[in-house]
Amino acid sequence: MALMKTHMEFTRAPIVPPSASRIAAEIGACVEFSGIVRESENGSKIPGLNYQAYEPMALNQLGKICHELGTRHPCEEILLIHRLDFVPVGEASLFIRIQARHRQSSLALMTELIDRLKTDVPIWKQEIEMAAPQSPKVP
Repeated sequence: MALMKTHMEFTRAPIVPPSASRIAAEIGACVEFSGIVRESENGSKIPGLNYQAYEPMALNQLGKICHELGTRHPCEEILLIHRLDFVPVGEASLFIRIQARHRQSSLALMTELIDRLKTDVPIWKQEIEMAAPQSPKVP
């Protein structure tokens, strides 16, 4: 098995998924996931989420996780982009693309990678509360 290619980055700008690189003839699956900020969190409406990360440690941990998962679920390429700072409702906070010879490997790796990202990588999300309506001042 060839070495799996990985590219991981953080951005503070809206995520624009890059076009898929030239797909090799042996690739049979290209799986993509976009994590979109929902309009409510824990039953409360929100304008968005704020994400913070300890970037050097997060990238190091993501590399270790990808290597570990790649040994169990052989894939050819992983592209991961995570947005930081404020992400408004309806926009992506995460984009992942996995290319593999077989769909089973790509789907299994995707599922486990997202689960591990949420539990093992130093990225924190904070709910942003809706501003309370201002009541008019009475003179």
